[in-house]
Amino acid sequence: MEQGRLRYAVRMSSVVALLVLAAVVHEGASSPTSEAFERNHIVPDLVATAPEGPLTVTYPSGAKVVLGNELTPTEVKDKPTLHWDAKQDVLYTVLMADPDAPSRSNPEMRSWKHWLVGNVPGAQIADGTVLADYIGSGPPQGTGLHRYVFLVYQQSSNVTFDETALSSRNPNRGQWSVAEFTEKYQLGVPVAGNFYQAQYDDYVPELYASFTDS
Repeated sequence: MEQGRLRYAVRMSSVVALLVLAAVVHEGASSPTSEAFERNHIVPDLVATAPEGPLTVTYPSGAKVVLGNELTPTEVKDKPTLHWDAKQDVLYTVLMADPDAPSRSNPEMRSWKHWLVGNVPGAQIADGTVLADYIGSGPPQGTGLHRYVFLVYQQSSNVTFDETALSSRNPNRGQWSVAEFTEKYQLGVPVAGNFYQAQYDDYVPELYASFTDS
């Protein structure tokens, strides 16, 4: 009888240990999003901590962003639609940046601000505060693939941004630090993200011709 109780206690101890181990492994496992961010060195090139949550990015051209797939500047020239697991009563900041300006081997203009919208209610980006209008990819010819990164941050409250708002015709967006911006406004770590890669195509000169520095 006593031996039976002992065997039962040993079995239960083993079960508990396995459950604890499984919980630890699960907690430490990376999501597909964070794993892709780390594997492609977006951590630490752009952010210190990768987002865990997925972000769906779809362009009017039909192109979809899939954790580092290659798209063309032509496919991404128009503002995309974004979806994530947003809470309707929460405000968010959404951004897009290129850490490879003017090239990945010489990123002296890191990072280039492509899009920045704050105070987004739920996932309604059109109702947010536009701090930088969307500009698609314009990698210079011969600079290879650039990484174009989308990040979503959850705000704790409405934010009064003192950034200069930039129109889509203003190219003065280089040497912008995502880390400094998010620290300044206490945005914490990103809750969702995605990215694609692109290199020069024939649309890029057309994009450059639209800039007016204003």
